[in-house]
Amino acid sequence: MPPPLLTTPRVTVIGAGIGGLVAALELAVHGFDVTLVERAATPGGKIRQTSVGGAELDAGPTVFTMRWVFEEIFAAAGTSLNQHLDLRPAHILARHAWSDRDRLDLFADTNQSADAIGRFAGPDEARGYLAFCERAASIYRTLERSFIRAPQPTPVSLVRHAGLGGLGGLWGIAPFFSLWGELGRYFKDPRLHQLFGRYATYCGSSPFQAPATLMLIAHVEQEGVWLVEGGMHRIPVAIAALAQARGATLRYETEATGILVDAGRVNGVRLAGGEILRCDAVIVNADAAAIADGLLGDLAAGALPLPSGSSRSLSAVTWALSAPTDGFPLLRHNVFFSGNYQAEFDDIFRRGGLPSEPTVYVCAQDRDDRGLAPHGAPERLFCLVNAPANGDFRPFTQTEIEQCTERSFALLQRCGLHVRRTPEATVVTTPAVFNELYPATGGALYGQATHGWKASFSRPAARTGLQGLYLAGGSVHPGAGVPMAALSGRMAAACLLADHASTSRFVQVAMPGGMSMR
Repeated sequence: MPPPLLTTPRVTVIGAGIGGLVAALELAVHGFDVTLVERAATPGGKIRQTSVGGAELDAGPTVFTMRWVFEEIFAAAGTSLNQHLDLRPAHILARHAWSDRDRLDLFADTNQSADAIGRFAGPDEARGYLAFCERAASIYRTLERSFIRAPQPTPVSLVRHAGLGGLGGLWGIAPFFSLWGELGRYFKDPRLHQLFGRYATYCGSSPFQAPATLMLIAHVEQEGVWLVEGGMHRIPVAIAALAQARGATLRYETEATGILVDAGRVNGVRLAGGEILRCDAVIVNADAAAIADGLLGDLAAGALPLPSGSSRSLSAVTWALSAPTDGFPLLRHNVFFSGNYQAEFDDIFRRGGLPSEPTVYVCAQDRDDRGLAPHGAPERLFCLVNAPANGDFRPFTQTEIEQCTERSFALLQRCGLHVRRTPEATVVTTPAVFNELYPATGGALYGQATHGWKASFSRPAARTGLQGLYLAGGSVHPGAGVPMAALSGRMAAACLLADHASTSRFVQVAMPGGMSMR
């Protein structure tokens, strides 16, 4: 544990998403007086649950990767990940289908995946896959320290970090080429091109506009996908409990409505009931668009630029349901591909409509990678199709949502999956509903889209233009996704610690896990 502070700075964290929870935990561990306020009744932010047919199921992120991020977080708090979460490795990462005949599993073991691809599409495609994996691993190794762990990377800092000997690897990240175009170097089979292009959607982007750098996501999955006993919501619940155990105060059903400023720096937070929390710094774990749009006051809005609506990432239409299924051997993670991937993203990003041929992701939450589930009994399913983030200015009509529903479940049926769904055991969430949950986003679930080489550097960093105001969450650096949002919380805490160390009389300490106050 770090040495005691000579003063006790007060910090308010707004939002109990994963980034805000991690920031609150880290600052509480360092002896800060931390109060976290969250307008919802439970922690988690986008890692949320919904109730369907009397059962709770995950209705947000469903894939757990980059376990090392959370091992470092729990270690920094003086405990271990295994003491708080029960994780099991998935041996099959996902099952993919294009029809009732064309199916392909990807495995945690790369050679096993190559064998499966060879049987599915031929030996040339298997060799291409292995070369693709080597490239993805190289990109990840190049960027882990210089970008993913760096608090505010720039093109110049990447070059400086690489040095002369590393410039070849830096060029190999292919920031100026599209993911779709670069995949053509490895895969000729259009189904595999589509499968690996889907990695762009993990950060809410189109494979036709996203940089080839996103190939690194394939390596992240190959490093391990984990199944969380009790569901993904167990992650924020565990971190929230640990933050409280380390001294943080967590206040749910408490909405922040404004950030107060005096003499050019943050000095408090106004709550919906009029209460004011005086503090020395604020960490906001909300979409950066909400802050820039003025939802926390004009002075906070001026601390970061307002992103354009055209840069928004994907939203989604989702169905959380409890229903019997048959005809397809579901695993935990399943993807059913559309017949025309280009048209799908043109519909979304160019025309601002729901895809006429959607790709459907299905998380079967009562199954593991062996596919075991009760025969004939209802099971919990979370189904998702990509959609444009226009829920604030162009909400889709009930007819449009029904048409999207019919197209999506018709695809599942063509691939052999029959879902006997009923309205009373189905909860539909649209971009307009996501916009209500995450204001000023239009329903965007990943912050800004990663389109073009500059996009990764345009996300806000933890520090803002207002002294004492810091950002965390999936809309800021290092990016979208549960582990990235967790890293953003660590970065916000590290920046705050460093800034207070340079201006206050308390003991400076290093943060474990590669983040320091220097």
